[in-house]
Amino acid sequence: MYSRACFRGSPVAASLMLLTCTLYSSSVARASTLFGVENEAILAASAVTSTGQTLIIGDLGIWPGLNAAITGFPPGTVQGTVNAGDSVAQQAQASAFGAYTTLAGLAFTTDLTGQDLGGKILTPGVYHFDSSAQLTGLLTLDAQGNNNALFVFQIGSTLTTASASNVQVINGTSSTELYWQVGSSATLGTTTNFAGNILASASITLNTGANILCGRAIALTAAVTLDNNTVSNNCSESNGGSGRTDFGSYGFSGEAIPTPEPATFSLMGASLLGVAFLASRRKRSQTSKVGS
Repeated sequence: MYSRACFRGSPVAASLMLLTCTLYSSSVARASTLFGVENEAILAASAVTSTGQTLIIGDLGIWPGLNAAITGFPPGTVQGTVNAGDSVAQQAQASAFGAYTTLAGLAFTTDLTGQDLGGKILTPGVYHFDSSAQLTGLLTLDAQGNNNALFVFQIGSTLTTASASNVQVINGTSSTELYWQVGSSATLGTTTNFAGNILASASITLNTGANILCGRAIALTAAVTLDNNTVSNNCSESNGGSGRTDFGSYGFSGEAIPTPEPATFSLMGASLLGVAFLASRRKRSQTSKVGS
C-alpha cells in the first residue's frame, strides 16, 4: 500500500511520485529482522544433538560451542554448511540476539495470556503472552495476501505444543514473516508440524517427528535437541511433504522483495506516458493563458 505522501502536489508531481512509489514498492529490499541469520536453519549456543534421520535444510550453526558439541550428523543430514564456533556462527548469534530484543520490544496488538492457540484463526499482528503459551491442535494464520504480513508471538516464558499440533499459514506470500520470541524454552510435541522462526532465550526441543517446515530453530544461550525431525528455512524446497505451496523460497526470512516483473514494467511505461501527457497538457494550458 502506498503512503499518502506518495500523492501530494500537482498532477504532474503526483504522477512522478506514483512512478517513484511503484519502483520503490516493487524492487527495494525490505530490512530483514533476521539479517545475518538468513542462512541458518538451526542455531544454538551450547550444543546441537540429534537422534535418527533428522534433515536440516539450511545451515547449522553453534557459538560459542565447538564442533564436538554437534552430535548425530550422521545419521542426520545437513543440506547446508556447518558453522561450529567460528566467526560466522558468532555473527549469527549476535544478529539473532538483536532480532530477539527487537521482537520483544514491539508494542503488542492483542493479549492472549491464558489462552490456548489451538482452534484460533489469526490475522497479522503482534500477540502477547505474559508467561507460557500452549498450542493444542490447529492454529491458522491468515496473511490475507498482504505482502507486508507480519506475525509476532511474544511469549514470556515457555512455548509448548501438544502432539500432532499444527501451525498452518494461509494466503501468504514470499515475504510473509512469522516469529516466535520465547522468554525461556520451546518444546514441540511429537509429530507437530510447526512454522516460523523460533527465537528462544534458552533451549529448543523438537520431540520425535516434529517438524519446522518453513522457519528456524534459534536457541540463544543453550541447546537445540532433535529427534527424527525436518527443519527447513527454504519453504519452497521442503514443505515436509505437507503440500503447502503458498510461500516462496524466502518465506519467513524478510529477504528482498522480488524485482519487478514484466507487468510492473508495463505499469512503469504507462506512468511515464501519463507524466508526459500531463506535462504537455499543462504547458499548452499555460501558453493559452499567456496568449489571451
